[in-house]
Amino acid sequence: NLFGEEESILFVKGSGWDLGTIEAEGFAPVKMDMLLNMAKLETLSDIDMVKYQRSAMIDPSAPNPSVEAILHALIPFKYVDHTHADAVVTLSNTEKGEEILSYLYGSRVLLIPYSMPGFDLAKMIYNMTRGVDWQQLDGMILLNHGVFTFNNGAKQSYEKMIELVSQAEDYLSDNGADLNIPFQDVEIDYIQIAKIRKAVSTLKKKPIIAKLNSSNKSKYFSKQNIESISQQGPLTPDHVIRTKRIPAILTDSFKDDLDHYIEEYVSYYEENKTDEICLNPAPNFAILKNKGTISFGSNVKEAIIIQDINDHSFEAVLKAEVIGGFKALGAKDIFNVEYWSLEQAKLKKGASSPEFNGKVALVTGAASGIGKAVAEMFIQRGAAIAALDIDPAISDIFHAPNALGLPCDLTKESEINKAVQKAVESFG
Repeated sequence: NLFGEEESILFVKGSGWDLGTIEAEGFAPVKMDMLLNMAKLETLSDIDMVKYQRSAMIDPSAPNPSVEAILHALIPFKYVDHTHADAVVTLSNTEKGEEILSYLYGSRVLLIPYSMPGFDLAKMIYNMTRGVDWQQLDGMILLNHGVFTFNNGAKQSYEKMIELVSQAEDYLSDNGADLNIPFQDVEIDYIQIAKIRKAVSTLKKKPIIAKLNSSNKSKYFSKQNIESISQQGPLTPDHVIRTKRIPAILTDSFKDDLDHYIEEYVSYYEENKTDEICLNPAPNFAILKNKGTISFGSNVKEAIIIQDINDHSFEAVLKAEVIGGFKALGAKDIFNVEYWSLEQAKLKKGASSPEFNGKVALVTGAASGIGKAVAEMFIQRGAAIAALDIDPAISDIFHAPNALGLPCDLTKESEINKAVQKAVESFG
């Protein structure tokens, strides 16, 4: 440090950063002695935990340390990997999840009962591991949550993670949980999709993007016993801040279905609240019965995140059904995460929205001149755009998740219909 004294520093993922795209500045450097001393406290609110973790950082410009920083500090190895690997969480979310994991890994993996992330979880693990010989462990699994591996070498810790996850994948495969989904032929009513977007925007009191997921997996999932398997809860509790606890199930009477969802959400809130203020009760994604799914986001990025979570969750739920049945955490545990002040803080980052956030613009003649300038202006101001032009180069000029470049001859009705259909599929 500044005075020439040696200090142990933990570099832990900063809150809100994605490990798939993280850079060096995404890690928070925190003094280890502070984290270890915090673990010895009998009680500590999560708000205070965040405050004191931040005060122990050696770089005040770094992001807030992960809420699991104390837990990482307790593991006495130089490198700690933590994932929410699909296969392991799939096994955990079954009727006999703990029994299966215990059989699979034996004493070399420490199984931790579910506890909400934050100080309480760190304290529980501190108490559980005081007599543990960490050298005898290959990893640690937090039930209904995720996997930890650790080593004094980065490669070795990573390889342990691959080994544990591969074992879970092999178990699923050996027990018939390989998904061989046949082609699903469905007919989508794109006018209905646009009407659903309008209805959900009204419920959320702001314009939203409605992204249709018409993948084979999504369509297949929508044809299963969704009244049961989709209404239990998310694959892992942290998903709830993106997806809500359960999706809406929409039929041709989608307005009535949305009203029913609102009623059910309010009941869920009333049954579990203490002094929290109710969030907007509209769904964050919906299952179009027998047709696919739709994710609803304030912008395209948010809708894609929800769709990505769903793609993983659908596969996990279908596999869990094969090996005994999917079983999510109870509503109260999910509510506690959904209304957790620390999780809500993540969503409030960058709360000011661009002028056209959630709106969709269709721009003609967008390959050059005024049309191109207008399209670029809409993108800058937060809109999703469908950029049309007779020039095939439009596909390369506008090629991003929030900007579709669509070749289109405006003198041909069939091409206009095709372009609008593509815009509705992508944005609602």
